[in-house]
Amino acid sequence: MGPEQGLISGTGQPALAPGRPHPSRRGSQTWSPTGAPVRVPAGQGVETELDRKGKSELVATLKGTFREAELVVVTHNQGLTVAETTDLRRRTRGAGASFRVTKNRLARRALAGTRFEGLGNLFTGPTAIAYSKDPVAAAKVMVDYAKGNEKLVILGASLGGKVLNVEGVKALATLPSLDQLRGKILGLIQTPAIRIASVLKAPAGQVARVIAAHAKKGEAA
Repeated sequence: MGPEQGLISGTGQPALAPGRPHPSRRGSQTWSPTGAPVRVPAGQGVETELDRKGKSELVATLKGTFREAELVVVTHNQGLTVAETTDLRRRTRGAGASFRVTKNRLARRALAGTRFEGLGNLFTGPTAIAYSKDPVAAAKVMVDYAKGNEKLVILGASLGGKVLNVEGVKALATLPSLDQLRGKILGLIQTPAIRIASVLKAPAGQVARVIAAHAKKGEAA
């Protein structure tokens, strides 16, 4: 009787069909077509407890990312080189955003129960995400980079839970970022203050002329 029938000689264990993993050594040993035991390398065959723990930690990390982000942009990476990916990450960080390659099944698990859950159907193929607390930053970097490199394809995005298509992402990218808006507002606030300060520092006669000029404008009105 061969090892595929009855008991495996000397073990007292039931024999298995060739190529099937042994129930007592799942993920570590299988059988060749001749019935000989074959060691399965780590990372192949049945998922180990360590694999599951690593995936759970990754899902938890992604969930934290989705909780903190205001904008998430989903892209396809169609053959970006290591150098190109490094450059894209550098640009993204410079804009106050982040970029990371994702595993689709884990990303969909992380999206569940978050306001970005509507992006789940975009996670097919070689995906990567850009995300930012700024509601515009990630879109600006992705749209700008995609213009010069067709290997990066924008699939869509979600802004605070509102799903955007490709055109929506492009439109969002034309808006000023929060930092740019702050700069403009600060400029509007500071400009009158600078003018007032310069007038107050001027000689008394000049100040009087400015006051008189404003008075005449008031009378004319």
